[in-house]
Amino acid sequence: MARMPSAERRRQLTEAAIRAMTRDGVPRTTTRSIAAEAGVSLSVFHYCFDSKQALLEAVIEAITEHSVARVREAIRPEARVQGPAGSAATSHTGPGGTLRDTVRAGFQAYWDHVAASPGEHMLTYELTQYALRQPGFEHLARRQYELYCATYGELLEQLCAATGSELTVPVAVLARYLAALTDGLTLNHLVLGDPAGAAEILDMVADHVAGLIRAPAAQPPSDT
Repeated sequence: MARMPSAERRRQLTEAAIRAMTRDGVPRTTTRSIAAEAGVSLSVFHYCFDSKQALLEAVIEAITEHSVARVREAIRPEARVQGPAGSAATSHTGPGGTLRDTVRAGFQAYWDHVAASPGEHMLTYELTQYALRQPGFEHLARRQYELYCATYGELLEQLCAATGSELTVPVAVLARYLAALTDGLTLNHLVLGDPAGAAEILDMVADHVAGLIRAPAAQPPSDT
């Protein structure tokens, strides 16, 4: 077996755990099946993770990062925002488009990940239920939702920095609101489907959220 840094080995085992849990469910996934999925020995698994709680926390963090990485990319200043017809937006008050376009692009990036990896997002709800029902694991459910709120707070700060905007409500309040909003929308999609209606919902959400962000004031013309 090729040697690799422990951090890389942990990532390998975490991704293997996500695949195994998505396929088999959390209760039926064992440390042995995760090691087999990753192609390593059981002793390697126990070297990287000293408890199941540690593994599940790594899984929660990794799944969150999978979708968040796409949102970060969509709202960075260099990103181009694509309009409904696939043509680049032409109004430049945000990174590649209007402030509202940037917000909409961030939601679209998250939604694209939901559509591409529904099993992974379904796993997040299963992890929550498992943690709440398993004595001694309850803190993982709290950690999961605290991570969601912290992540949205980070993305909101990135958005404001990229566009020169400011929030009209406290960042912690809006972050928690967005965490609850996307949590509910994702579960609704997993249960009911309706991909055709997703665009209309995302448009409405983007309009609402953009209304809670104050765009930068126009600069007066220079006398020189």
